[in-house]
Amino acid sequence: MAFTVLIISATYSKIIEVFPTGGGGYVVASKLLGSGAGLVSGASLVVDYILTVAISLASCSDALFSFLPPAWLPYKIHCTLALLVFLTFLNVRGVKESTLVLTPIFMAFIVLHAIVLGYGVFAHSTGMGEVVRESSQTVSSAHATGMLWPLFVSFMLAYTMGAGTYTGIEAVSNSMRILREPKVETGRRTMRYMALSLALTASGILLCYLLWNVHSQEGKTLNAVLIEGITADWGLPSGYARTIVIATIFSEAALLLVAAQAGFVDGPAVLANMAVDNWLPKRFSHLSDRLVISNGVLMLSAVAAIIVVFTRGSVSALVVMYAINVFIVFVLSHLGMCLHWWHSRWKVRTWKRNFAITATGLLLCVTILTFTLIRKFTHGGYVTVIITATLIALCIMVKLHYRKVAKLLRRLDMQFREIPEVTTDPGLVNPSTDAPTAALFVGGFGGFGIHSFFAIHKNWPRYYERFIFLSVGVVDTAHFKGTEEVDNLKEETEKTIRKYVRLARGQGCYAIGEYRIAAESIDAMMEMAKEVKAQYPQTVFFTGKLIFPQENLMTRLLHNQTAYAIQRELQFEGMTTIVLPVRVMPG
Repeated sequence: MAFTVLIISATYSKIIEVFPTGGGGYVVASKLLGSGAGLVSGASLVVDYILTVAISLASCSDALFSFLPPAWLPYKIHCTLALLVFLTFLNVRGVKESTLVLTPIFMAFIVLHAIVLGYGVFAHSTGMGEVVRESSQTVSSAHATGMLWPLFVSFMLAYTMGAGTYTGIEAVSNSMRILREPKVETGRRTMRYMALSLALTASGILLCYLLWNVHSQEGKTLNAVLIEGITADWGLPSGYARTIVIATIFSEAALLLVAAQAGFVDGPAVLANMAVDNWLPKRFSHLSDRLVISNGVLMLSAVAAIIVVFTRGSVSALVVMYAINVFIVFVLSHLGMCLHWWHSRWKVRTWKRNFAITATGLLLCVTILTFTLIRKFTHGGYVTVIITATLIALCIMVKLHYRKVAKLLRRLDMQFREIPEVTTDPGLVNPSTDAPTAALFVGGFGGFGIHSFFAIHKNWPRYYERFIFLSVGVVDTAHFKGTEEVDNLKEETEKTIRKYVRLARGQGCYAIGEYRIAAESIDAMMEMAKEVKAQYPQTVFFTGKLIFPQENLMTRLLHNQTAYAIQRELQFEGMTTIVLPVRVMPG
């Protein structure tokens, strides 16, 4: 298990280097294996983070109930649901992790477990040889009686059930946007620390189970049984020993609560990455919009609650479901990186070492996934497969709808194909800073933006003396193939702005343009808007929204959220914002 943690972490450290803007397994699969693999990886990640919430809170309840009276056990699922409601409330209110809060919890966990596990290993270090001899005798006996294969299968099943150990490896690469600069170095350092702590803690606990001959007890986790045995060996008064046990188990419960919170933080980030690529409603891409975050949190929480109720809060059942999805992501990520290192063999001198590490990780992940699917499919594994497949089907429906609308927008583009392109400015004079100014948010150069520009002309003829075109180039998997592609996106966005400026000046209007390159659009738009308003106080902001002949649930869900989000944010800052209708007619 420790070896697996280190190998997978090493691969994801390289993923951070190759994909420094983040995105994790979804971006890796999308860019290196294709959009289909990206969809499978993204859907698996979304379900994975839902299961992260469910399994972390269920484990938290197990830890808490380890030192509560056995008569209270029937209420454990109620505790899990209450914790879920509590975290949901905090996240809807906008509460995120704080270093000041997390550091004491993490330090308490590290210190207490270092003491307990350190004593657990060294106090019984003389029993290490006995453990090795017993293991060797078991293997020899199984070989002699023809039971070696069943023993191997049992071993592999136990190994695969340790999937919960790898929680957080994917989350680091998926959360690069929130790390301190330099992000790559910070991400790699975080990955190293996490891999080391995971490997030492997991292997240390398992080794102590063997050395102290720990067996399950009703209503208690194995960790609680182990810690009680170790503290009893210290000869302390029962009150002191009980305090240490409770403090140690409580630190585990608190850390598990933090792990559940990570699902609420990183889940919306995956939704945002998929929304940018049109797999999900575009509203999910606006991570700066509190309403969007709230909707994502509520969706994750609702599904997590259903899963907890369905499994009765059973950690063993949840681990099976979790293992399948997390290793689907790991397999696709490692396969994509193997292809990357192979294709880079003429460019990267260390490609052989990188390929060997990644291929080893791929073999481990494929093995774990295969054993889990074969042996545990009928024991809850089928549930996560059904949930993930359903989400994939919904994503395909959303993608097809956006493609249909894109075809309709191309017809809108054709309406303006006769507009001549002006290559020289007609000697326009820059108006004063107090002159009426129209700032228009635009995307790519096409009928949507052109229609919005002419709508301003039509409704406010010769009123605005200055036009400012504002655009944000969003770094998504459609553009991002490596760090060099950010420069290409910057050049493309700048070219789009120049076209709009030439269009406006060709109509006799003084025009300028501004742009940003960002991973999320709303924040960048707000920054530009504040700068424009500070320089030109008489600015009115405009953005467009699609109007369909017949509104339905699909069109209301999948469109116009960006326009309303911009309007809401700008109006809150006291900036006048007008949403222009752009009609889309079927052919």
